[in-house]
Amino acid sequence: MKNQNVPNLMKQLAGFAGVIGASALIGFPAWAHINSNTNVASATPTQQVAGNPKTAASPEKVAAAQDIVAIASGDPQFKTLTKALGAAGLVKTLQGKGPFTVFAPTDAAFAALPKGALDDLLKPANKAKLTKILTYHVVSGAVLSTSLKSSDVKSVEGSSLKVVVSGGKVTVGGANVVKADIKASNGVIHVIDKVLMPANAAK
Repeated sequence: MKNQNVPNLMKQLAGFAGVIGASALIGFPAWAHINSNTNVASATPTQQVAGNPKTAASPEKVAAAQDIVAIASGDPQFKTLTKALGAAGLVKTLQGKGPFTVFAPTDAAFAALPKGALDDLLKPANKAKLTKILTYHVVSGAVLSTSLKSSDVKSVEGSSLKVVVSGGKVTVGGANVVKADIKASNGVIHVIDKVLMPANAAK
C-alpha cells in the first residue's frame, strides 16, 4: 500500500515544483526590468518598492533625471529665464542631448537690467539679440565647479567668458556664481546674480 502511494506522491511533488518554476520565470523578467531599466525618479511607487525597498530617490537624483529646461521651469527663481528661453526659441536646444553648462541668471538679475530693457528683449523683433545674449550664458560640455579655473572659456554665442576662481569664490563675466552644480540629465546649471552681455549684443 505504501509503495503504491510513492508514484502518486512523486507526481504531486513534480507538479508542485513545476508551478514554482513557472512562477519564478514569470516573476524574474519583471524584477530585472525594474532594476536594470527603470529610473527611480520616474518609477511608480510599486516599482520603487520592488526595485529598492530601502532607498528612496534623493532630490539630487530626481533633479539629475530632468533636463536643463525642466529644472529651470520648475524653479521659481528662473521664471524670467524660462520665459526668455521660450521667446528666443532655445527650449528645444536646451532639451537636447548636450551636454551644456548654463550660467543661469536669477529673476533678480533680470530685474536689475535698465528699465524697459527686458520687455524690449522679449519682443519678437529682438529675437536675434535675445538669442545672442542667452547663448552667451551657455558653454559646451558639462563643467562642474570643481573643474572651473581662472581662464577664458568660449560660449555657444561665440564670444569668450572670463572665469575667475579666487578665495573660494567664482565669477563668470563679472557675475558671482551664487549656487553651483545643479546637475541635469543633459548638463549642469550654475546660478549667477547678473545677466551677462556679450560685447556685440547690440548688433
